[in-house]
Amino acid sequence: QVQLVESGGGLVQAGGSLRLSCAASGSFFSINRMGWYRQAPGKQRELVAVATSGGDTYYADSVKGRFTISRDNAKKTVHLQMNSLKPEDTAVYYCNAGGVITVRGAYDYWGQGTQVTVSS
Repeated sequence: QVQLVESGGGLVQAGGSLRLSCAASGSFFSINRMGWYRQAPGKQRELVAVATSGGDTYYADSVKGRFTISRDNAKKTVHLQMNSLKPEDTAVYYCNAGGVITVRGAYDYWGQGTQVTVSS
């Protein structure tokens, strides 16, 4: 079993910054992708940013230049630095671990979600 524990959400004014963190624990050999998704009320969950074990990163167009994802493979953590926040960034942010290699095979896992609210 793999657990993802998130922290760092909260309420911030537009133009402000927040840093989300996610730590993976449990029994596994490696994690291919670690990233962040978000889901706003009434909308589908969408990819925000992802970092691969090889160091590649991907960002949704809506956050490019404002958000930065970083990953520490040794510590099994991923962080999302969010700057210049906008009200439309308001959502529940979910940590995702994709392609987690366990003794039973490869699986994806999700964190419990952390609320980010940006006031105008």
